[in-house]
Amino acid sequence: MADLNIPPAPAIAGTRHVHSGKVRDLYEVTEGEHAGRFLMVASDRLSIFDFVLDTTIPDKGEILTRMSLWWFEQLADLVPHHVVSTDVPEAVRGRAVICEKLDMFPVECVARGYLTGSGLIDYRATGEVCGVPLPGGLVDGSRLEQPIFTPATKAELGDHDENVSYDAVVATIGADDAATLRDLTLQVYARAESLARERGILLADTKLEFGRRSDGAIVLGDEVLTPDSSRFWPADDYEPGRTQPSYDKQIVRNWALSPESGWDKASGEAPPALPAEVVERTRSRYIEAYERLTGQSF
Repeated sequence: MADLNIPPAPAIAGTRHVHSGKVRDLYEVTEGEHAGRFLMVASDRLSIFDFVLDTTIPDKGEILTRMSLWWFEQLADLVPHHVVSTDVPEAVRGRAVICEKLDMFPVECVARGYLTGSGLIDYRATGEVCGVPLPGGLVDGSRLEQPIFTPATKAELGDHDENVSYDAVVATIGADDAATLRDLTLQVYARAESLARERGILLADTKLEFGRRSDGAIVLGDEVLTPDSSRFWPADDYEPGRTQPSYDKQIVRNWALSPESGWDKASGEAPPALPAEVVERTRSRYIEAYERLTGQSF
């Protein structure tokens, strides 16, 4: 397990810190009308290769929060979401939401419309992704005939999520819930892929998380359809057979792996601080994705 080096979460009046992940800090609200609910804060932290970097990306947390809220609205007729309010403490205004407490399913629900990333690695090894057979001759970036549901197990912090078969999901949560999560994931992907395509962006794949309310309803949780959980590609640069330019932290990964960084991925050491130019290019990429998708200016 990598040493993630997550900084301590700041204290927020009227809350109790519960958990910190690579990007988000989770608090329980202890006072006021939302007592008993969660405050979910998106930080400006960035992680690559299972390391949380010392360098942050200004405004990233606010961009991710705004983008998630926009997508939750676009998807509200398909599946309810966990956001209760955006009336949050001043210290985290704009990058936090009040949300329901849900019983989260221990499954990363991934939909893929294009072959890349870990799916491409699996395909090259077996001709399948998560047990789904695919046609021969596909390359990096190939568009699939139909989007596929390719679930993963939720890893411990610092470990990699692991692709699993649909049968493994059935064994974990039962056939009825597995079918519901698969169907919802593919419906959300289809809606989002269509909306993004209209705006000149290809949605290659996305990762969703669902939970159950006390009344049994299944709800979309966490964040949704941001560059941290999805691969967005500029449609006008799309060219199968190579790595696609993307609206995410690929700029940072590329720099870290370049001779310029002086970093050896195999060393086990954390990557060095990012140059200001890489920070600004990454920030601009996140803003461009937000503005193109939502039609709103940041």
